[in-house]
Order: sequence, then C-alpha cells, then structure tokens
Amino acid sequence: MSTSLTIGEVINLLRDEFPDVTVSKLRFLEGEGLISPPRSPSGYREFGPDDIERVRYILRQQRDHYLPLKVIKSKLTAWERGEEPTVSPASGPPPEAYFATTGAAMKIEELARAAGTTVEFVRRLADQGVLEAGSDGKEFSDDDLTIARAAARLVGHGLEPRHLRSLRLAANRETDLLSQLTGPLLRHGSPASRRQAAEILSDGAQAARELQDAIVRGELRKLLEKRP
Repeated sequence: MSTSLTIGEVINLLRDEFPDVTVSKLRFLEGEGLISPPRSPSGYREFGPDDIERVRYILRQQRDHYLPLKVIKSKLTAWERGEEPTVSPASGPPPEAYFATTGAAMKIEELARAAGTTVEFVRRLADQGVLEAGSDGKEFSDDDLTIARAAARLVGHGLEPRHLRSLRLAANRETDLLSQLTGPLLRHGSPASRRQAAEILSDGAQAARELQDAIVRGELRKLLEKRP
C-alpha cells in the first residue's frame, strides 16, 4: 500500500485535531512556501509521512502559539539548515513566582521608611522617572520598594538619582522588546493564551537579565584587569 496520501486524505487525517483545516488552507501553505509535497505524474499532490508531520507542526504552531507564518517558516528553514539547537534551553521561573506581589500600597512616607531612606530621596527618584507612583499619584507598590532600596545602594556609592534614569529607560526598552513576543497571545485574550504569555514573559525576563548580567560582569572584569 502506498505511504503517500492525497490532499483530501490528509484533510480527513488531520480533521479530528484541526477541525478548521481545508484544502484551501493547505494550498495556501504551499503557495507561501511552507510545504512542498511532491506531485504524481498526473499532477496530484502526494503527501508522505514527513510532509504530513510538517503540516501538523505548522498548524500546531498557529493554534497553540499564535505564531505568524513568517516566523514558522523561518523556524522550519533553520531546522532544515541544522541551525536549531538540539537541547532545549533552561526555563525561567513560573509566572506565579515571577509576578508575585504582596499588593502593598504605600504612601511616600511609608516607602521611604521601608527603604531606609528619606522622603526627599524618593521624590528625587520620582522626579527623574526612576520611580512611578500608583494610579492615584500617591501610592507605591512593593516593586517600587525594591527599586528604592536598589537606588539607595547605587547612590550610596556616589551616583545621583539622575544617573539612574538611564537604567529605567533601559528597563523600558527591554519591556517593549519582550512585549513583542506576546502580542498575538494577549490580543487573543483567552485564559490559555494569557497563561502562555505570562510563561513567555517570565522566562524571557530572566533570560534577558542573565544576558545583561553576563555582559556587565564581563566588561567590569576587563576594567579590573586593566593595567594602570
């Protein structure tokens, strides 16, 4: 018996998992260069086991990860060139841990006291955009407390609050970069897609932090190793 299937037989095979798959869909994928099933002498498409698995992979990436065809195609091309890693990278913290918050809502005096600094220092951080007050302009979160404490350490070494603004801007750029990974998921709005977006963001944030730490550590090591 032939191991190849016609396009109609492929549709029937995949329909249980992908109820919306159609002949037009597979023809579109072929037109976009994502699949290229061979043709019989009479011109009919013949899908072998590898072709079918390729179609199944593409459909799963669209359904489960909301990836655009351009991204899927680039991943397939990388695999064909042997450029994809054979070992999965380590994953970051679960979203529940990374995004955990106490829900604290502190006045500026409470924040200054908890951070071991002064109200004036907190105001200077806010003036430089290093800290952002809550929605009512008066309350700060536990993330703000962490920022204030870290800022106090840096200022204690001789920096000024205005110098820390560049760190805030870098963090904002990193946020914008990571948000590009989850735009389709967040627009979808389902609980499952939002959960997946949270997993991607928490893992991506840790990976970005590890990358940045390694770069800074390496550059500072070079600074220390320089001869006078």
